[in-house]
Amino acid sequence: MKPITRRTALKAFAAAPVAAAMAWTPAEANQAQRRAQQAKTEAEKQGAPYQPKFFTPHEYATVGVLVDLIIPKDEQSGSATDAGVPAFMDFMMIDEPRRRTAMRGGLAMIDRLCAQRFDKRFVDCSDQQRRAVLDDIAFPARATPAQGTMSQAVAFFSSFRDLTASGFWSSKIGVDDLKYMGNTYVREWKGCPDEALKKLGVSYEGD
Repeated sequence: MKPITRRTALKAFAAAPVAAAMAWTPAEANQAQRRAQQAKTEAEKQGAPYQPKFFTPHEYATVGVLVDLIIPKDEQSGSATDAGVPAFMDFMMIDEPRRRTAMRGGLAMIDRLCAQRFDKRFVDCSDQQRRAVLDDIAFPARATPAQGTMSQAVAFFSSFRDLTASGFWSSKIGVDDLKYMGNTYVREWKGCPDEALKKLGVSYEGD
């Protein structure tokens, strides 16, 4: 794929402001999740990896690294890639021109930041280098309008992080991670568990 220059990436942002272009509804997220899971199941039956419909191979690899840095695997559940978030994002881009433009421009912007600092693309950087770049764009309060390109990257990453969370917690792994049980009958409610109260730093009055 031909490298995307800073000017090209900025034009993409100008054409589709990130916050608006990357917006989505719960219904869209649920539909994308169902389609992604169906595609993943079909690919597994054929013994082949999922083939993205929108992302280029390089973009898809970049998305995979990014989402796992946002939601890594831990002792409780799998990572964002384990939950199928990259495929979920791929389906979120289909038939949405503005969203596609914002996503493609944002990924190119992150590559550009890495190239300026380390002379290589994001996926080719070391873990430490990747985290150094993300540390600069992961906190919106630190960005100012005067920062130009950096503030655009901050806006993109904020939306990308939200999309990662939507994809993860709408997946089976994410739902299991939340331990959501739905409308489950409880014979005797004894109040919020002590461990949950301690985590929130609260207690029942009179305790």
